[in-house]
Amino acid sequence: MASNTSSSSFVPVSLKVSREITDPRHAQETLHLFNAVMGGDAADHCNSPEFFLDFVRSSVTVDHIRRGHISSTIVPKPPLCNTYGTLHGGSVGSLVNVLSHACARTIVGEDKELFLGETSISYLSATPIHEELVANASVVKSGRNLSVVALDFKLKKTGNPVYICHSTFYHMPASL
Repeated sequence: MASNTSSSSFVPVSLKVSREITDPRHAQETLHLFNAVMGGDAADHCNSPEFFLDFVRSSVTVDHIRRGHISSTIVPKPPLCNTYGTLHGGSVGSLVNVLSHACARTIVGEDKELFLGETSISYLSATPIHEELVANASVVKSGRNLSVVALDFKLKKTGNPVYICHSTFYHMPASL
């Protein structure tokens, strides 16, 4: 039978919302600043479907591409990094998605749609801001119904591996 806990051991925390956040002028000033920096209407620019992919791809430079293989250089920019000054794990996942999809497309024709079924990422080390990475993506297996892409990320300066990944794509036939 479970024992009762005393009411003094649990103290509820009351949260207070800052008046600055609820002030509409503050939100308007922030939007005005954002528009001044971005050079236009922020809502139209940032709400496009391609915004996020373009944002992630802006840090990738393709060095070599051939059938079943892509080699690229990645320089982590501050917006892709976390508060510790290293590449954010979610940014790594986005880079893996972009590079593995591009690599699979070198084998699979445009007539088939690719559906990402699984991604596995092993985080071996952190990547500091502006530290160049070399990313190599290779198609390990490609058949009639699926393709498997392996990726490895290494520090360009030392050659030490930082991330090891693989992605499985399922091929969907074109709709009639």
